[in-house]
Amino acid sequence: MPVPVPRQRAIPAVESGQAQAARAVGGPLKEEAHRDATAVNGTGATLTLLLIEDDPAGSPIVPDLLDSAGKPIRVRTARNLTEAERLLTDDVHCILLDLALPAPGGSGTDDELAVLRHVLQLAPRHAVLALTASGDAERGAEAVRVGAQDYLFRDELDGRLLSRAIRYAVERKRSDTAERRLAEGKMRAQENRRLERGLLPTPLLEGSSLRFAARYRPGRSRALLGGDFYDAVRTPDGTVHAMIGDVCGHGPDEAALGVELRIAWRALTLAGLCGDELLNTMQQVLEHERADEEIFATLCTVDIAPDGRRAGLCLAGHPAPLIARPGRPARLLPYENNGPALGLLPGARWPRMQVELGAEWSLMLYTDGLIEGRVGEGGERLGQDGMLEMIRRQLSEGLRGEALLRAAVSEVRDLNGGELTDDVAVVLLDRTR
Repeated sequence: MPVPVPRQRAIPAVESGQAQAARAVGGPLKEEAHRDATAVNGTGATLTLLLIEDDPAGSPIVPDLLDSAGKPIRVRTARNLTEAERLLTDDVHCILLDLALPAPGGSGTDDELAVLRHVLQLAPRHAVLALTASGDAERGAEAVRVGAQDYLFRDELDGRLLSRAIRYAVERKRSDTAERRLAEGKMRAQENRRLERGLLPTPLLEGSSLRFAARYRPGRSRALLGGDFYDAVRTPDGTVHAMIGDVCGHGPDEAALGVELRIAWRALTLAGLCGDELLNTMQQVLEHERADEEIFATLCTVDIAPDGRRAGLCLAGHPAPLIARPGRPARLLPYENNGPALGLLPGARWPRMQVELGAEWSLMLYTDGLIEGRVGEGGERLGQDGMLEMIRRQLSEGLRGEALLRAAVSEVRDLNGGELTDDVAVVLLDRTR
């Protein structure tokens, strides 16, 4: 019977899945992947084989094992699984296991591969070659199905073939491990994206004649959720409440706190709280939930009367909204009665200002990420004046709703010369005749 030659993958692990998994997962796994690639390339590390058979000293296959660089492969020998466990250190790359060894613990099991299953549990990260008698191809094939990288016939083996089998088994194991890590990394990323997407708000405006649009861009790379937050609800009396806020910082903790504040605002608003009473309770929520006493949040809330012609405005350290009316240039709403950001001053107050909106208008709420982007190559910021000029021009070009917000965020990014580092959230409420 011809000796089975180990099957090599079409693309070596270090050229495909290994590198991809390292980039996708990052961190410690990336360092581990680099360490594996160094070993398999033979640029410093020497391959080590752990031979597990009951008479390793009498084996004719151990001498003259060479790696791909022509260096000797180190061999450790173990007569049983107890010795193997002691010798199985991190520098072992491959295990050559005699399937004829007795089952672990001396139990009378009918499972012919019990010893292999035990080794796979003992060494899940190591490549395993199954050694079986000539003519027992069925048992060898079953060993591969159970988890071994390949099987070899004991009586038809020489040093050259075993050397190749070891190298290929190590490559195959690393490639399989890299592919598994890559799949796990993708799955975690998908789960995180589903979670973050579920935490973004769905405005409750059923029955309102106002049109709502929003644009959201987190500053964190590859994230869907940042420290900015917004929401809008309509209460049973017909009042439309909207808010936008910004937690200082850009990490996942700040994003989580932003979600908590948004949910608290919606619950308090639906419970009938408004103005100073609502913001005072919001500050208590922030103080209890923040991880550090230095963390604060800015907030802008508006409550639009059922007739849509007037609104109450509260600002907690937040930029004033922009209002645009037909035939008039867009402008900022009053900012004089602005209160402090939430979490800065115990016992602070936030006065509610009455604002006349008129019969037809557009009200834009935004976070400072929209106005703090740079303009050109210098250090100058866009600022509120630059934003006003930009929005006036875009309105004159006929942009409204989603199209207006999309154009505004895109232009701010272009002026910045690339992606914005801060979170950006923009909300637009329109009332038309």
